[in-house]
Amino acid sequence: MREILFQYESVNPTTWAYLSSLLVIGLYFKFNRVWSVRNLDILLIIGLAPGLLMVYFGQQSINVAASLPTAVIDTAPLVPPLEPAAEPPPALAAPLVPEEEKAPPTRQEMLQVGKTLEKAGYIWLFCLSALIVVRLFIDPTMVRRPMLEPNLTIGGMTFILCALFIFLMMNVIVGRPSDADLRGVREASKSSPDEVEESLRHFGPGYRMLLLVPRIPTYQLAQQDEPTDLVTTEKITVIVTKTMAILANMALIAGIILVGYRHFDNVKMGVGAAMFYFLLPYAAVYTGRIDHVLPAALLVWAIFFYRTPLVSGIFMGFAIGTLYYPLFLLPLWFSYYWERGRGRFLIGVVATLLLLALSLAFTSSDFETFLNQFRAMFGLWLPRDEGYTGFWNYYFNSNAYRIPVLAAFAVVSIAFAIWPAQKNLGTLISCTAGLMLAAQFWHANDGTTYVAWYMPLMLLTIFRPNLEDRVALRVIGEGWLKRPGQKSSPSDEEKQAA
Repeated sequence: MREILFQYESVNPTTWAYLSSLLVIGLYFKFNRVWSVRNLDILLIIGLAPGLLMVYFGQQSINVAASLPTAVIDTAPLVPPLEPAAEPPPALAAPLVPEEEKAPPTRQEMLQVGKTLEKAGYIWLFCLSALIVVRLFIDPTMVRRPMLEPNLTIGGMTFILCALFIFLMMNVIVGRPSDADLRGVREASKSSPDEVEESLRHFGPGYRMLLLVPRIPTYQLAQQDEPTDLVTTEKITVIVTKTMAILANMALIAGIILVGYRHFDNVKMGVGAAMFYFLLPYAAVYTGRIDHVLPAALLVWAIFFYRTPLVSGIFMGFAIGTLYYPLFLLPLWFSYYWERGRGRFLIGVVATLLLLALSLAFTSSDFETFLNQFRAMFGLWLPRDEGYTGFWNYYFNSNAYRIPVLAAFAVVSIAFAIWPAQKNLGTLISCTAGLMLAAQFWHANDGTTYVAWYMPLMLLTIFRPNLEDRVALRVIGEGWLKRPGQKSSPSDEEKQAA
């Protein structure tokens, strides 16, 4: 950022966590209604910051330790010399080191500190995420939703939002990925089918080109080594990834604002939710992660086009094809469109998935590679029992504990096909956010750190008005061309009255 702003110093993520938490409390906390659900939601979201920072700095310390040379091994001979070694004269003795000067931490010490921080962070995130899941799943039962707008005018929020967006995107532009961040790009160059399958099982499931893009850092520890020289293809890939990250964040912010304007009839709520998201310490650290931001943008736009089942299904199909985990949203969404629009929604999802599956042929050197990528896209393999990163790497490092969590999640996902019986737009938003968070409890790679998968929808849940009337029969037309505003048939009117 110093390349753009004169004498600019990057704000440490921990410092920004303190400042942004105070800003969030000042802008959104309802001081005249202290014991309100809104204030509880704000405290839950702020509480994610300590866990995320512990995980982030723990991973940074581990990456730095991996780049340091290993400890020097004592190579003295086993047979002692025949004559004792002469002691050096006093004049040549090593100077005494002042007591206040300390030697830099060794590789083993940094590795231990990093693992300790990461373990504590994942425990924090798992406990707090469980509370947030419960909060999101019981949201459909909360009928009373008073209008609680942010404590700032829409002009002030728009200015802050634009300033935050510019600064965060500049961090993405000037970010320099390290060797650890480029691991996915270098894995993509492997041509052997066995090597491709191994890399996909490690990074997947999901769309191969998304899984193997580089991670663009927005803040690095001062002692971290500079990345090695990039070859031309890697430079092009980094530029494309930065462009995709900026466009995905732009689409995310636009989708949140438009949902507030179009479906909440209150653009201030949409701007407030978008500003809240970019104020979070998470957004400052993970803005350059395509695998975080792109699925979030696709889900938000699927919500925005919920009145058009075909278009909503297309966005849902892209979310499933690129990430896989939104596949477990289909029982919820298909149940919402069951009375009207299910065929159009299903066609949109299936057509998009077929298009993405066919596109794998252009990145496959042979049929076996294509088959491996297809299996990775839809998760058609048994859960792996090694190579975990995150919570499952430190605790219960066995599928004997992880598979029951996966089974319980699958049961919850299917249960949303029948509960709640009458689904509306509010149910769709809150339960989608809850399922995307619950999926991370069995995620083998850094589960519960993908905050963007659910946070935009959670913020829309917090700021939404009462949406009980936004049911499929009322807001969706009967056929492909008929609009919702046209007159309904008598049978449909009886269903709506019921």
